[in-house]
Amino acid sequence: MEGILSLGVIALLATFCVRWAAIRLRVPAPTRFAVISVFVLTVGALYGQHVNT
Repeated sequence: MEGILSLGVIALLATFCVRWAAIRLRVPAPTRFAVISVFVLTVGALYGQHVNT
């Protein structure tokens, strides 16, 4: 359970960082949902590879 909570906190932090960098670089910032979903899918895929080895 604590792994899911930490994944959520890290996803929110990644969202903040990506949106902050996009604003600083003056490019269109992606939505929060898009960043969180891509982050969670990427972490899930990497975890799946780790489990298979």
